[in-house]
Amino acid sequence: MKEQGNISVSTKNIFPIIKRFLYSDQDIFVRELVSNGIDASQKIKTLSISGECAQEVKDLKVKIEINKKLKTIKFSDQGIGMTAEEVKKYINQIALSGATEFLEKHKDTKDIIGKFGLGFYSAFMVASKVEIQTLSYKEDAEAVLWSCEGKTEFEITKTVRKERGTDVILYISDEYKDYLEKHKIQSILEKHCKFLPIPIEFDGKVINSTEAIWAKAPKDLTEKDYIDLYKVLHPTAPDPLFWVHLNVDYPFELTGILYFPKVSNDIQLQREKIQLYSRQVFITDDVKDILPEFLTLLHGVIDSPDIPLNVSRSYLQADNNIKKLSNYITKKVADKLKDLFNKDRKSFEEKWESMGIFIKYGIISDDKFHEKAKDFALLKNIHGKHFTFDEYLKEIETNQTDSKKQRVLLYTQDKEAQNIYIEAAEKQGYDILEFDTVIDNHFIGTLEQKLEKVSVKRVDSELPKNLVSKEEKIETILSKKQQNNLKELFSKVLAEEKIEIQTE
Repeated sequence: MKEQGNISVSTKNIFPIIKRFLYSDQDIFVRELVSNGIDASQKIKTLSISGECAQEVKDLKVKIEINKKLKTIKFSDQGIGMTAEEVKKYINQIALSGATEFLEKHKDTKDIIGKFGLGFYSAFMVASKVEIQTLSYKEDAEAVLWSCEGKTEFEITKTVRKERGTDVILYISDEYKDYLEKHKIQSILEKHCKFLPIPIEFDGKVINSTEAIWAKAPKDLTEKDYIDLYKVLHPTAPDPLFWVHLNVDYPFELTGILYFPKVSNDIQLQREKIQLYSRQVFITDDVKDILPEFLTLLHGVIDSPDIPLNVSRSYLQADNNIKKLSNYITKKVADKLKDLFNKDRKSFEEKWESMGIFIKYGIISDDKFHEKAKDFALLKNIHGKHFTFDEYLKEIETNQTDSKKQRVLLYTQDKEAQNIYIEAAEKQGYDILEFDTVIDNHFIGTLEQKLEKVSVKRVDSELPKNLVSKEEKIETILSKKQQNNLKELFSKVLAEEKIEIQTE
């Protein structure tokens, strides 16, 4: 058997689409070809369990080999393999339409993995020629060799192969010869394929952990399981404060674990610590514009097959599933914080120094989060006492209300530098809050905006003269006539007891 044909859409039209709309860098071809091998392996396991495949299925793996002499990279699996007809269907399906039709056809594609065509063609980003050698699990199937040199022609012939599965062989272009270096492929595999469910062998070693604990039920996991994953994701970070295990199957599929780290005062250092996966295949750790900005301060993993794997950032930002995912995660995080606050307020207050920036950031930037967070967000005074918003407004109502019936929140950004003003204010019976984090200037504005009849003043600023102090409290409560009557009463009592009043 030998068959030749022409790809109906030229590669000069295919590759601009792949590069512009689907892939941000050439490294992605490794992810795609490994993912296809994983999918083929999982499918043969399923067929074996159902009895549709009588062949022995064990010790499945995806293997990557570099041959510098031949300038090739080979991706091998022991999965379901393909017949000649399936090769035509899956490998050439990309060529059945013009470039415009192709883009329209695949714009809503969610699950590319395992569908040869789109993922497979990423190989031509680095290869001048690609071969597929494959043998289907089906009875009496014949081995097939597909070959294409990145032009409009392809060739399908019979070949000799005894083992079920598929080899994809890339003949690497000279301009991409750095992909023939082991360390280059190793780093890509460790980044994109660390948690795939089938062993991946490279250079004689299995490079992945086949168990992604976020896909398990929380009841089946221990605290050590969660900490161990965190150490894999962030080897040098201190242990997290706590975590949220995400698990939902409607209206979209989502699993994951988000950790609350010990947040530093440098917010920028916290970013890009959430890894986004689709079916355990790493997509990106740049989740800004996909998740609310304040959630990017968390660490961990989000995995959803509803996240399009091979699309641009602009597509992700406009995708409705991404928006639903974002809203769900915001709600789950807020619910977890509220639950922790209600169950053990003391422990919550002890963790406030580390998670306060995160919660304040959420209140500033996300109205839905604020609605939930206003019940557990804390204000801390200079003596280390914590209050909820409502508690604090009641605390200062008597002493720190101005003539406009506004409660005045006083704060310091530097207790030592502003000590003289703090002492003066405390002599007047005022309470002073401590706002000394990088985000507090914005948080102060948010408090004035979101809390009714509240103004916020720095302790060394010019304070309203009509704030109520301890000395003035009696004059505020009693009328002038009542004050005079009270003075007369005291004078009579003192005279009767013959107590001499000392005056300065």
